[in-house]
Amino acid sequence: MRMQQLTQKARQAAGALALLGIEEKNGALQAIRSAILASADAIEAANQADLARSQAEGLAAPLLKRLKFDSKKIAEVISGMDSLLGLPDPVGRTLLATQLDDGLDLYRVSCPIGVIGVIFESRPDALVQISTLALKSGNAVLLKGGSEALETNRVLARVIGEAAGQAGMPDGWITLLETRLDVRELLDQDESVDLLIPRGSNAFVRAIMDNTRIPVMGHADGVCHLYLDAAADPAMAIRLSLDSKTQYVAVCNAAETILVHQSLAGDFLDELAGALHSAGVTLLGCEQTCARLGCAKVDNWHTEYLDYTAAVKIVSSLDDAISHINRYGSHHTDAIVTADQAAASRFLRAVDSGNVFWNCSTRFSDGFRYGFGAEVGVSTSKLHARGPVGLEGLVTYQYRLLGHGQIVADYASGQARFRHQPSGEAYPLQDR
Repeated sequence: MRMQQLTQKARQAAGALALLGIEEKNGALQAIRSAILASADAIEAANQADLARSQAEGLAAPLLKRLKFDSKKIAEVISGMDSLLGLPDPVGRTLLATQLDDGLDLYRVSCPIGVIGVIFESRPDALVQISTLALKSGNAVLLKGGSEALETNRVLARVIGEAAGQAGMPDGWITLLETRLDVRELLDQDESVDLLIPRGSNAFVRAIMDNTRIPVMGHADGVCHLYLDAAADPAMAIRLSLDSKTQYVAVCNAAETILVHQSLAGDFLDELAGALHSAGVTLLGCEQTCARLGCAKVDNWHTEYLDYTAAVKIVSSLDDAISHINRYGSHHTDAIVTADQAAASRFLRAVDSGNVFWNCSTRFSDGFRYGFGAEVGVSTSKLHARGPVGLEGLVTYQYRLLGHGQIVADYASGQARFRHQPSGEAYPLQDR
């Protein structure tokens, strides 16, 4: 009963948000930005309590790193909000304009999805990113973060909710859920909730899909690959390997497997291994890699390490690399390093992932770096949204038909005829 009340309240708030213009939403975002900065000490104190409790409970080091929300992380979310403030309103855009007949004009216009539930990992910065993206796109949001971040999330949700409320946002647009029971009850609210976004492993996303009638946008694990082609520049290959793997290891866009063309399996492989070892990376490998480097063998090629561990496999060809990625990857982000444009083109077309890169680090796969302001996650689905899901992924559209008393009977009888001409005009009834 409580969850039904919460989701119905969110539904009412979503209706009010859909009517707001860019000035009102940006005003609320500015208020949230100021409130987070003013509450930095309280936020960091709550996070220290979460870190101490989680460390005592034996939380793994990569997860502790994700959990940490210090002054640097606060500065990062503020930077993301600044970027978000500079983006145009995703709501009310004319996506298509067609003149069906004289005085009968059809428009496809972007609009909010409505009520979105997001279940995310122990990253407090994700709460800020998701809630602010939801607000700017006109959606109400129900948030369930990892239990490790409970105290931090409580403070953040309170600060954001109070600041937005004082700026005129409707009560109930943001709701923090705290228990597994909340999640189970949320899955039954298909009459009030329009979309669920679970962030986590494939098994977790599948479990959500199997237990709800609400549409699910899956954000699966990040088993990302970097393929070093026969035509790769050696210095570039090592530089990109280090950044893709070690720039920040506890994230879904860090490279977990490095594929090396067999022509590079001699001195270059030794140099690559040395560079990774110097950065603190433990290598696992295929039989050929292990024979060369003396490392342990890989148990499972579909492994998200989220740590200073990387798998290295020698492949016989570009197609061998593509086949491996499509079989063992998570369709998140995969990159090729090569000076061969034809090889790059084939890789980008054949690898079945939401993000495919040429000669750049997998770590660029990120809503903020793409200029989306932030992201609610990275979708490995192919419908509605794919890759980093920012503002564009949090809106849908309506068809709006403006007429002057026309009836279908006239067209069925032949008295009137459709023109179906693109008009190129913007939807004329904008009130924002």
